[in-house]
Amino acid sequence: MRILVVGGAGYIGSVTVDQLVAAEHEVTVLDSLVSGHDRAVNEEAEFVSADVRDEDSLQRVFAGHDFQAVIHYGGYIQAGESVQQPGRYFANNIGGTISLLNAMVAFGVPRFVFSSSAGVYGEPESVPIVEDAPMRPVSPYGETKAAVERMLPWYERQYELRYASLRYFNAAGATEKRGEDHRPETHLIPCVLQVGLGQRPAIPLFGDDYPTRDGTCIRDYIHVEDLAAAHLLALDYTVRGSGAFNLGNGSGFTNLEVIEAARRLTGHEIPVNRQPRRPGDPAELIASQERPRQELGWMPRYTTLEEIIGSAWAWQQAHPRGYQG
Repeated sequence: MRILVVGGAGYIGSVTVDQLVAAEHEVTVLDSLVSGHDRAVNEEAEFVSADVRDEDSLQRVFAGHDFQAVIHYGGYIQAGESVQQPGRYFANNIGGTISLLNAMVAFGVPRFVFSSSAGVYGEPESVPIVEDAPMRPVSPYGETKAAVERMLPWYERQYELRYASLRYFNAAGATEKRGEDHRPETHLIPCVLQVGLGQRPAIPLFGDDYPTRDGTCIRDYIHVEDLAAAHLLALDYTVRGSGAFNLGNGSGFTNLEVIEAARRLTGHEIPVNRQPRRPGDPAELIASQERPRQELGWMPRYTTLEEIIGSAWAWQQAHPRGYQG
């Protein structure tokens, strides 16, 4: 297929593009490079530098290609920042998606895979979280993802646009070529490994009094290769239907367990700076795997912290300055 990947220069998008190219799809990447990296784009993919909200650019890209599907990664992702700048997140994550969906309708592109988030759930009533759990986001970031998910059935009803919304839990890990390089970095595993590289003095630990086995938050970590593979399966799924799917390992690790695993892998003591809880951080987030296993035929290959953190550590050692060198 000819596929447009919006945000394909980013962390998960770039790994997905690699897998699409390996599967012999023709790929065009559209990315504003606000948080992506042109060096992360597969050399066999076409790259267009543009903002998804620029409707003239979208018109040119769609008019010049016969796309059969679109994968959309082009959202801002920092929940904390979204609280401080809600308008920025609503404009890009919702407004940009509306522009993209309208372009798809105008040019008759029938299949859409959306990068959503476990943030749509907010404080879950129970774990593991199933897809039918209520969406109660606690940040503007989560609200933007939920808003798009609520829009998609209307586009399907009116325009027969089929979709898959993939609700990521905690993306982590790296491939040999692609890794995590956010500016600034806010995710736990790369931040811990930056301490191991001597780029940070310590890792902040937000809250050690949660009702968990060691008092720290429990999160479900999913390897970026497994996430990317789910997008290819979701493309196939949209031939026959639409739906939302949680993507996680189905098990959780505490923040302290992540830090201890990183200590073992790096040989660094990794000092911890204990701080109060952050508002809106649930004690435990773990995904149910039943629906993606049954309907997508998807199961993660990387299930241990050693595999996930080990791959990220190998990439960060090889690229201590990320994609800058």
